[in-house]
Amino acid sequence: MAVREALWKQMSLTTFAILVLRWEVARAEAIEYIKRVDLLIKRLLQVLMKRLNVKDIDKMMERLLMGATRLHFNYYPKCPNPELTAGVGRHSDISTITILLQDDSGGLYVRREGSEFDSWIHVPPATDALVINIGDVLQIMSNGLYKSVEHRALPNKNRSRISIPTFVSPEPDALIGPQPQVLETGEKPTYKQVLYLDYFNHFFSKPPDGKKVIEFAKILLSQINVIWLSEVLVVKEKNFTLLPPCIIST
Repeated sequence: MAVREALWKQMSLTTFAILVLRWEVARAEAIEYIKRVDLLIKRLLQVLMKRLNVKDIDKMMERLLMGATRLHFNYYPKCPNPELTAGVGRHSDISTITILLQDDSGGLYVRREGSEFDSWIHVPPATDALVINIGDVLQIMSNGLYKSVEHRALPNKNRSRISIPTFVSPEPDALIGPQPQVLETGEKPTYKQVLYLDYFNHFFSKPPDGKKVIEFAKILLSQINVIWLSEVLVVKEKNFTLLPPCIIST
């Protein structure tokens, strides 16, 4: 029987607005960090969306990409038995993008894409650098052109660790799905339109389990058949005969 890992961290959650109002220690530095991160978020998303043929981020698109921003303050104490615990279990972020500020302790691992067995690569912390993760929302909006990163955090036996991820996400009532500009060339949608709040709640309804949460937004085979059938029926109007199950004969 598999042994479930225990989480080994302390965490607090806040938003930019709460941080500005209630932060007592190093408030000026915290506010300056917020301002710079906000600029970075906008620049990154402009670059990323241009590749999806979205030239301008208007108010509606801004609400979809970055309508909500939250910060986690994570503290991982030294752990006497790190092999029996997990700081954060394996998962991909349900954000559009995530910006990570961390100390020099290390402990962040990403899973090698497409590996048959678990293959984890340590991401060594770089001085004066931020780590940028693509989240599930951007994978869905890009119809899979961008890939969210499966990752985890492991505690250290000899050192504590501090990390501050900023999660950039849609507003709760926003609908996320492949952008029309991505499908202009005739590419079929891999994902359906889902309410972000539903996706958010689905993520937190179960323990971390890699990238399985994104299956919630995938179009199932039965749904693909329905879409295909509707397209075939249009063809039928042009003197084609439709034979079940969705076979066209002339």
